[in-house]
Amino acid sequence: MSPRDLLLALGVVIIWGLNFVAIKWGVDDVPPFMLTALRYIGCVLPAIFFVKRPKVSWLLLVGYGLTVGVLQFSFLFTAVRLGMPAGLASLVMQMQVFITMGLAMLFLGERPGPFRVGGALVALVGLATIGTEHLGGVVLVPLLMTLAAATFWSMSNIINARAGKIDLGFVVWGSLVPPIPMLILSWIFEGPGAYAAVFSMTPLGLGSVLFIAYASTLFGYGMWAVLLGRYPASTVAPFALLVPVSGFAGAMIFLGEGVSLLEILGSLLIFLGLLLNVFGTRWLTARRLVGSR
Repeated sequence: MSPRDLLLALGVVIIWGLNFVAIKWGVDDVPPFMLTALRYIGCVLPAIFFVKRPKVSWLLLVGYGLTVGVLQFSFLFTAVRLGMPAGLASLVMQMQVFITMGLAMLFLGERPGPFRVGGALVALVGLATIGTEHLGGVVLVPLLMTLAAATFWSMSNIINARAGKIDLGFVVWGSLVPPIPMLILSWIFEGPGAYAAVFSMTPLGLGSVLFIAYASTLFGYGMWAVLLGRYPASTVAPFALLVPVSGFAGAMIFLGEGVSLLEILGSLLIFLGLLLNVFGTRWLTARRLVGSR
């Protein structure tokens, strides 16, 4: 990977980690369903007038918009609003790696190797460790909601796999789906006050919406697609392991969040599981090659 693309990959994962800080600031100003609607309105406008519609079926575009927009971010934004720490959310969302693996087995016929299965088990132990910290507490429900958000992200990954190689057009045109359902859900569950909140947003809240829509979604996913077009997925994907690092660092710096000993232990286990999932097979292959010389 060239130095320029290396910096680009690092920039994307830093933005994605800081996105959880922006979500926290955003839901402090605007209710979660309305914030989700604003995010996708920002993703659509004005990009829809300049980006060609991808050559995939409307069924896939609608499925992507529903899973990643209406469902994933509704659960994630609500979880943060209810008290899910931003740093911890950035880590728990990475459980989508293992949920995607399970869904790929069911719907795509994929068969994961022992390192992937082992990594999933280690990560589940880590998540359970974090969960024990909050049993009976107010954070347990947001934790479960964040896990639900990761599940819907995994579903969108399966749709992506069905669609083939995606680009920025898939993200932009898929973003047409969430705004209307989210505006309706906001009116039903959050009331007219959610609409009033839009017109009384603080500069920090408005900046958060712009960051979530344009920096995290359009720039982040667009540049990620560019990198995947230049390099093998096995080269690009491991950079996503740095998202929780960026998320925890951003939450501590900008939100003053701390972490308990159990949360640190559970986070390390999840991170170890991710490392086994991404690098385990390659490590074993490299050892075999060295041993055969």
